[in-house]
Amino acid sequence: MARPPESVVHGSQAPHPASTPHPNPAQPQHLPALDKLLRLPVVAALVTEHGHSVVADTARALLAELRAQALAGVLGADAVVQEAIAGALQQRLAARLAPRMKPVLNLTGTVIHTNLGRALLAPAALAHVQAMMLGPNNLEYDLATGSRGDRDSLVEGLLCELTGAEAATVVNNNAAAVLLTLAALARGREVIVSRGELVEIGGAFRMPDVMESAGARLVEVGTTNRTHPGDYERAITERTALLMKVHTSNYAVQGFTSAVDEATLAGIAHARGLPVATDLGAGALIDMAAYGLPREPTPQEMLRAGCDVVSFSGDKLLGGPQAGLIVGRKEYVDRIRKFPMKRALRMSKLPLAALEATLMLYQQPEHLAQALPTLRLLTRPLADIQATARQVLPPLAAALAPRYAVTLVALQGQIGSGSLPVERLPSAGLAIAPTDAKRSGRALDALAAALRRLPVPVIGRIADDRLLLDCRCLEDAAALTHQLALLAPMKTSSQP
Repeated sequence: MARPPESVVHGSQAPHPASTPHPNPAQPQHLPALDKLLRLPVVAALVTEHGHSVVADTARALLAELRAQALAGVLGADAVVQEAIAGALQQRLAARLAPRMKPVLNLTGTVIHTNLGRALLAPAALAHVQAMMLGPNNLEYDLATGSRGDRDSLVEGLLCELTGAEAATVVNNNAAAVLLTLAALARGREVIVSRGELVEIGGAFRMPDVMESAGARLVEVGTTNRTHPGDYERAITERTALLMKVHTSNYAVQGFTSAVDEATLAGIAHARGLPVATDLGAGALIDMAAYGLPREPTPQEMLRAGCDVVSFSGDKLLGGPQAGLIVGRKEYVDRIRKFPMKRALRMSKLPLAALEATLMLYQQPEHLAQALPTLRLLTRPLADIQATARQVLPPLAAALAPRYAVTLVALQGQIGSGSLPVERLPSAGLAIAPTDAKRSGRALDALAAALRRLPVPVIGRIADDRLLLDCRCLEDAAALTHQLALLAPMKTSSQP
């Protein structure tokens, strides 16, 4: 049996309306007919605004549920008056027509959160997207010649300028970039990879499975923790098509380790007439250490080391839309671009416009830390984060009293999306703990659920018997505090 709903703030219990007989029950015949309901002025206004089909369909379903409750004797007479039904219809219709994708407040402490949309687009990117979506554009039209163009050309010049590559192409995400590279350069042949780099990314994206899907045969060399140049050299045969490096961005092997760097691997490959491809995953286009962040390898460095093809993401450290970027030597990028699979993986005009605008921001590096939201949040001063937490503390504590206590705490956040997994970002936030420790787990789950049901859902994390709200990504305290009044009447389980 389901537990009765309980006030998040006060813990008061109320009988469940779907199971308790009503002292003044309504009768099914008291419900209005559908056509009569639709003629009510407030409902007729809904029909004018949204159309007859969706309003009538929603009203029909509502009346059926109310009739079932009336037959069960659990529906009160006050629920069948016309005004009450019209109000319920308004609420149900609003919920039905509300978008399923909505903005949230990311207070998890993970800046580039895979489940919360990863990188935030810059205002310049949003403006460019809107301008390009409002009318026709030159997606595949060469304005200079008046003939058919190539959508890659919109960003290829920027990518080559920023990375030093001879050529570049883009697809819809980095998993697709890796798949396409392997299929175009190694289909039916062998690819040599260190065992220590056979990563699994989120969603069961495993490098061995990608190899198989691309039609390439994986040849593992070395061990999990140590791989040497000779391991690659001994594995090369006439069937070898490619040597590959995979940046282990989502985990770290520490201790007795050894790996072959890109420059050494490129020397081995080029001596045998073979190319080297590297998958950087997060793919920072700048030296993160220059901004006080942990260092990540860049495509520029990989190309200078001799890598022939480099792939990386657009929506992680680069700070743009979801995209897979492939840069490198022209002969290999051209083979990748012309491979039939490329059309199935190409970017549409919307993310392509966002990517172009994001890449253009990198042409002005002095302004990048403020122009790029992801970099701005990653480099946000600790004092600013603490100030936001102190601003939120009093109204949050007042809203959650007496059932919860709220304290200011130092926290450790992370970059996220597989980037620099062992590195932590000093941060600050609020720790919420139930005043009654006996049922803390249930109380914290209830509060977390209530925060997720706010108009702009608030997402934190539960750890050490506390609900933690990291304020690094909360730049406007009012976005949270303006919603706090809605917490008191909320219930731990949804109401019909």
